[in-house]
Amino acid sequence: MSQSFRPKTPGWVDEFKTFLLRGNVVDLAVAVVIGAAFTGIVSSLVANIINPLIGLLTGGVDFSNHFITLKGTVAPTLAAAKKAGAVTLNYGLFINAIINFVIVAFAIFWMVRLIQKLYRKPPPPPAVEPPPTASETLLTEIRDLLKSRPTV
Repeated sequence: MSQSFRPKTPGWVDEFKTFLLRGNVVDLAVAVVIGAAFTGIVSSLVANIINPLIGLLTGGVDFSNHFITLKGTVAPTLAAAKKAGAVTLNYGLFINAIINFVIVAFAIFWMVRLIQKLYRKPPPPPAVEPPPTASETLLTEIRDLLKSRPTV
């Protein structure tokens, strides 16, 4: 009689499978993939639409070519400085990254706000008060009769 030998998997493997198959992990993976794609779209938006508009408003300023040469030959553009092997402090690219971040944060804020509105539960219907009991009705009638009596 031959029995198939099946080695016992370590406990951490089962825990890892459980962890991977939980809904939160799958949702997070989807969010990371969509976030990466969204970052590409926002980067294009910043580089191709917003920066030219800012450049137009500021008289042709292109932040991507704002840099300080720390060591090496001074060049008119960042690409030329890098090609020459100069050490540069690229503050213009940092400004672009900040603009990029603000746009992504703004878009995510509105997306989360929209999703929260979609998932918001409607308010519960107002509670209907039960009709008064017989003793409450009788006491109300007595009170009204006492109020209507002329004062002496």
